[in-house]
Amino acid sequence: MSEGEQAAATSPSDVTPGADPAPADGADSSTVAEIDAALLGGARVLSLRDLAERARVGVDVASAFWTTLGLPHADPDDHVYTDLDAQAVDRAAALVREHGLDLRTVVSLTRALGHTSDRLALWQVEALVEDMTNRYELDDATARLLVLDRLVELAPVLEAQLVHSYRRQLAAIAGRYAAEYAEMGDPGLDNRALPLARAVGFADMVSFTRRTAGLGSTDLSQFVQRFEAAARDVVTENGGRVVKTIGDAVLFVADEAVTGAAVACGLADALGRELDVDRERRTGGLAEGARGVTPVRVSLVWGRVLSRFGDVFGPTVNLAARLADIAEPSTVLTDPATAAVLRGDARFELDELEPRDLAGIGVVHPVRLSRA
Repeated sequence: MSEGEQAAATSPSDVTPGADPAPADGADSSTVAEIDAALLGGARVLSLRDLAERARVGVDVASAFWTTLGLPHADPDDHVYTDLDAQAVDRAAALVREHGLDLRTVVSLTRALGHTSDRLALWQVEALVEDMTNRYELDDATARLLVLDRLVELAPVLEAQLVHSYRRQLAAIAGRYAAEYAEMGDPGLDNRALPLARAVGFADMVSFTRRTAGLGSTDLSQFVQRFEAAARDVVTENGGRVVKTIGDAVLFVADEAVTGAAVACGLADALGRELDVDRERRTGGLAEGARGVTPVRVSLVWGRVLSRFGDVFGPTVNLAARLADIAEPSTVLTDPATAAVLRGDARFELDELEPRDLAGIGVVHPVRLSRA
């Protein structure tokens, strides 16, 4: 048995912290080929022309599939594709051929897959590397080789979880669409208005640069991961959804104004504890301190948005972004229109503040939102 095979066969219970789990000293070509064949379902024996012929499309269409997916494509005659690759191109072509979708729609669907799966795969592999580094006290390079050895055995579990999560998310979207059907079908709705009524908000980390200055890769990773995980937990627990993370900020939405208010106040409360970086340095607890939460500036605006490409757009989003910029740490700002929707709800307090001139928006009378 090779060193790589020994590492792959080693279970966590066989390795004690500080002991070397013996990953391969290097990823030779035969090992990489075995991993490649296992993950891709076979050897790379097909060319781009073969894929195009099987899917009954032009070579340019098959090539565009790989470009849109975010993967490099070789010369049309190079044999670098597998049978599963051919099936994927054929399924994409079938969306036009059998289901009647417009080609531009198929391109958009494919681009969504490429964008999200690229980030997902990188996120999960880096999480595995960090796990190996911490559990076995390995350096980064050795941990990556160990992850490489174990990818084949872990891939089926990760794949099954991905499919389950995807189906659950589709079911959740279907449920939301069904609930909104009556409103969307209302003949009195202005067809020129953006289609979806949503509560939109931002949670923007305070002094991110100062708080992370001097952190090593492990501490910085823990800091960012803790912030994002904590923010997602708060948003989900209060009934909202995270649209995306933007550097040191989180964009969230909710289907009702009161739900959005609960999310916004929850973020301000849960992430409101100060992190004294200087004190942590003096006491030698910087790593532990960096894993804590950090104060955020939060905003919330109720209005209509356009949902495309897994993101939301419109004046409502722009206003929410500007309000987050001027909010005090651990506080929530909203606008008068949203405050009017929330006024009368005993769970919240609303305090009108001095008018502010917001870039690209104009003069706005911000309102501070807090729990009663």
